[in-house]
Amino acid sequence: MEKFKHLQKIKELYQKDENIIQYLKKISKNESNNIEDILISYDFQSGSYIKSFSENQEIKNKYCNGLAKIIDKIDGIESILEVGVGEATTLNTLLKNLKNLPDNIFGFDISWSRLKFAKEFLKDFGINNVNLFTANLFDIPLLDNSIDVIYTSHSIEPNGGKEEEALKELYRVTKKYLILLEPSFEFGNDKAKLRMKEHGYITNLYGTAKNLGYKIIEHKLFEFSDDKINPTGLMIIEKKIDEYNKPNLVCPISHTELINYNENILYSKDSFLAYPVIDNIPCLLKENSILASHLLTNYQDYKKQHNIILNDI
Repeated sequence: MEKFKHLQKIKELYQKDENIIQYLKKISKNESNNIEDILISYDFQSGSYIKSFSENQEIKNKYCNGLAKIIDKIDGIESILEVGVGEATTLNTLLKNLKNLPDNIFGFDISWSRLKFAKEFLKDFGINNVNLFTANLFDIPLLDNSIDVIYTSHSIEPNGGKEEEALKELYRVTKKYLILLEPSFEFGNDKAKLRMKEHGYITNLYGTAKNLGYKIIEHKLFEFSDDKINPTGLMIIEKKIDEYNKPNLVCPISHTELINYNENILYSKDSFLAYPVIDNIPCLLKENSILASHLLTNYQDYKKQHNIILNDI
């Protein structure tokens, strides 16, 4: 996280409404967006999506109602995950439109600050049963075949050139379906295509899914997208498996069980890694891990076991 030393400067740029990612890319002389750039940019934007939602609720409702109709056609959904949930403006509106709510609802984002807003925003609508946690799209802290339906809404978007890595990780975790609402290079006009390239957006999601051999059951322009310079494509991928896992949070590095050490720490006894929980939001980026091989060691028991006698001299 080398660029964290520039956070004060970045805050000034954000207040001037300047492009943070472009500034960060110049610092590192990278042409593509990296995870650190995306994290910093979105974290400073926290709250802005709720403001936008308040000004465009009718449009958002149509978008999410369209998504809800797709999900409602799927039988036996017990778990659902929004990747890049942000401030939960999409998730909240989707839940209001779904006819059948799953028992296990998850949402993660790379930015903790956005999840802080998401938690309070969901409370505004009386929703308190969503499992929110920070995570990296490329290192999801969930087991293989553990979530019935995973969907995205322009969250793979800034990861141009990493379409294959993103799809493989999402496909690993899902049990039944991936529903991807992402910028559609194929359905965009010349202006839209140029903008996607300039911003480092994905441009080959469909082609990559085909090359990976995934079963694509639908691919079209999403009819509820009204942004001509950043059109939303709909791609639905079906997955059929015989064995699956429970949708429990795991260590993002070892994929081993996490236990509640106390209300502020999640711990993996197998990897010896601890993760902080801030304001009831688990922080499960790999960079959040703390090596704590003796977290569960009782000091007094340790002294007895090793016959340690301390004298006050």
